[in-house]
Amino acid sequence: MNEIRIHPRTGAEAIAAKGWLSAHKWLLLRRLSQFGILALFLLGPVAGIWIVKGNLNFSYTLGVLPLTDLFVGAQTLATGHLPQKLGLTGLAIVFVAYLLVGGRTYCAWVCPINPVTDAASWLRARLGIEGGAHLSNRTRYWILGMTLMVSALTGMVAWELINPISMLHRGLIFGIGSAWMIVLTVFLFDLFVMNRGWCGHLCPAGAAYSLLGHTSLLRIKAYKREACNDCMDCFRVCPEPKVIRPALKGADMGIGPVILSEQCTNCGRCIDVCSKDVFVFGSRFHNPAAPSPGI
Repeated sequence: MNEIRIHPRTGAEAIAAKGWLSAHKWLLLRRLSQFGILALFLLGPVAGIWIVKGNLNFSYTLGVLPLTDLFVGAQTLATGHLPQKLGLTGLAIVFVAYLLVGGRTYCAWVCPINPVTDAASWLRARLGIEGGAHLSNRTRYWILGMTLMVSALTGMVAWELINPISMLHRGLIFGIGSAWMIVLTVFLFDLFVMNRGWCGHLCPAGAAYSLLGHTSLLRIKAYKREACNDCMDCFRVCPEPKVIRPALKGADMGIGPVILSEQCTNCGRCIDVCSKDVFVFGSRFHNPAAPSPGI
C-alpha cells in the first residue's frame, strides 16, 4: 500500500494566496523552537554559558525550573526507583504542561529527531520513492509497553540504550561517532522503508506523550471547513493525516470541526498550506457539527 507523500507542488496555492512566509509560518516557528532548545542545551558544554543544565531527559533551567521527560520518568518508576524531589517536581510540571497543550506537541515543537524525519519525508518525495512497509500505528504502544516491562525486569532505564534523542544530543556535543548511527538509521528507515515510519509508528516516547492528548485544551480547528476546495495539501503535509478527515469532512455525520485525536502533533502545517485558511489554532471548546462562522 502506497504511503501518502508530499507532492513537489504541495502548498503552491497557499504561497500564491498569502505569500511564502505566511505559508511556512508555523514550520519556521517550530524549527526556531527545536533548534533554539538545542542551542540552550549546547551553550553550556560548548561555550560555558549554563542557562540550561542537563538534556531533554532532565534539565534544570537557571537553577529554578526542573523538567523531567515523561517517558524517562515512567521508565524510572517502572524500575522501582523513585526519582528525587527535583525529578518528581520536573515530572509533574511536564505532565501538567502537556496535558494542557497536547502531549504530541512535544514531537513537533521540542523533539530534535523531528527535523530528521521531516527531512527524510521531504527527500523521499523529491526522489519519487513510493510505497513501503506497513505497520499499525499501535505498534508504538506495544514498544512502549515492552520498554516499561524491560525496565521493570532489569532495573534500568532501558530505552536510553538506543534512544535517538539522547544519541543526537551526544553526537552534537562529542562529534560524529556511534551515536550518529542511530540517528542515521532513523533517517534511512523513513527515507527508504516507511514514510514517517519512526514518529508515526515506532517511537515509544511519542506514544507516551500521546496518552496526554485525549483531554488537552489546545487544538487545531477546521473552523472554515465549508471553504475547503479538496486540494488535499493538508493531508499531504500532515504527519498523522488520518486525524484531519473527521474534523474537515464530518459535518454531515455530526462531527465538529475540532481535531480531537490524541495523535495530532499541533504542528500547524495544515494551517500553513491551506490557501483557504480553513484551519486555525483554537481550543477544544465550541465544537458544533454545523459550519462555524468564527473561531
